[in-house]
Amino acid sequence: MSTKDKTSMSIEEVCDQKTERAFLNLPFKIYKNDPHWVPHLKQDIQKVFDPKKNKFYRHGEAIRWILKKDGVVIGRIAAFINKKANKKSKIPAGGFGFFECINDQVAAFIMFDQCKKWLEEKGMDAMDGPINFGEKDKFWGLIIENFEYPPYYNQNYNPEYYVKFFKEYGFKVYYEQYIFYRKTEDDLIPLLKEKSKRIRKDPHFTFDTIKKNNLPKYAEDFRTIYNRAWVKHEGFSGMEKRQAMAIMKTIKPILDEDLIYFAYYDGRPVGFFIALPEINQIFKHVNGNLNWWGKLKFLYHQKRGTCTTFFGLAFGIDPDFQGKGLEGAIFEECKRIVSARNKYQDVVITWIGDFNPKMIHVIENLGAKRLRTLATYRYLFDRSAKFERAKIIE
Repeated sequence: MSTKDKTSMSIEEVCDQKTERAFLNLPFKIYKNDPHWVPHLKQDIQKVFDPKKNKFYRHGEAIRWILKKDGVVIGRIAAFINKKANKKSKIPAGGFGFFECINDQVAAFIMFDQCKKWLEEKGMDAMDGPINFGEKDKFWGLIIENFEYPPYYNQNYNPEYYVKFFKEYGFKVYYEQYIFYRKTEDDLIPLLKEKSKRIRKDPHFTFDTIKKNNLPKYAEDFRTIYNRAWVKHEGFSGMEKRQAMAIMKTIKPILDEDLIYFAYYDGRPVGFFIALPEINQIFKHVNGNLNWWGKLKFLYHQKRGTCTTFFGLAFGIDPDFQGKGLEGAIFEECKRIVSARNKYQDVVITWIGDFNPKMIHVIENLGAKRLRTLATYRYLFDRSAKFERAKIIE
C-alpha cells in the first residue's frame, strides 16, 4: 500500500444532501455493466438512516462515510452500534454495512479502518459485516457463492472481488447464510409428502390464507406461533402485540393473500408460512427510485404480471407440532392455490444461517435446493483473541 495511494484519497462523513446523494448514487457506477444487479430503492436506504423511521436509533447510533480519490467518489460505508443486542452478547460487537467500492483494495481497507476506529472509540471489541442497522431480513451478508443470479428485494448484492477485500483484511466468517430455490410445481420428499397427506385429511387441522381486512387477527396468530416456536431460545423475551402488528402493516402494501398461510388445530394457531411476491422483478424497471414515476411503473408491471417468483420470508411451527409434517402440509396448500391461479412459477426462500441446521433440514425436505451462499464476517480488534463462530441453535 503506497503512501501516494493513501494521500490521494479522503474520507468524508455523510452529513448533508450532497454527500447523501453521492452515497446513494455510487452503486450505479459500480454495477453499471452488471446485468443481474437490481438497485435498492433509495427510499428504503434513507429509512435506515432516519431516526424518525428506524426504531433501532432508540438503542443505537449510526454513521456513514463516502471515500473520494482525486475528488471522485469511489467508495461508501456505514457503521452502527446496537446497544440492545450487545447486552445479550459475550463480545461487544458493532456493525458495518452498505459497503460499496471500486476494485481497489487500498480504498476498501481505508473504509474498514474508519469503521474499526469509530467502533473502538464506542467501546466495541469486534465488528460484524456487512449487516444492516435494522432487522436481519434486509441488507445482510456478503455473497460468496453464485454471483450470477439477481438479488431478491432488499437482499445484498456484490461483485466477487469484495470477498478478497474481506479475507485480505483479516475478517473471518462468523456464519454462512443459505438462500434456497424450488419450482412451484416441485414435489416434497416422499416421507414429508406422506405425512402432509395425513395431516390434510385430519379434520382437526384447518388452513387459512391471510385476509387484508382482518390483519389484527392474523398478527396475533403469527405472534402466538412465533413466541411458542422461539420460547426456548436464550435471550428471547417474546414478540409484543404492537411489534407483530407493525410487521403486518409493513408487508400489507405488497402482500398477496394467496401467499400467506396459517394452520390451526381445533382452532388454535399452530403454524404459518409467510411469503411475498418477488417485487425486485418489478423494481428492476424502477431504477432505484419509487417517486411518482417509479410508482406508475410499479403499478404497470404489477398489472402485467411481471412478477413470476415469490419469496418465502418465514416458517413457524408450534413445538408441539414440529416433526409431524405440518410444514409440508402448509406448503402443499400454498402449492394448490398458487397452481390453480397460475400466478407464480418458482419460489426463493430467504436466507437461513448455518447456525440453524434444523430449519435448513425443514427447507430441504420441502424439495428446495441451495441457490446462493452469503456470509456474515466478524473481525476481532484484539488479533490474539480466540475467534468463535456463531453458536448453533439446538
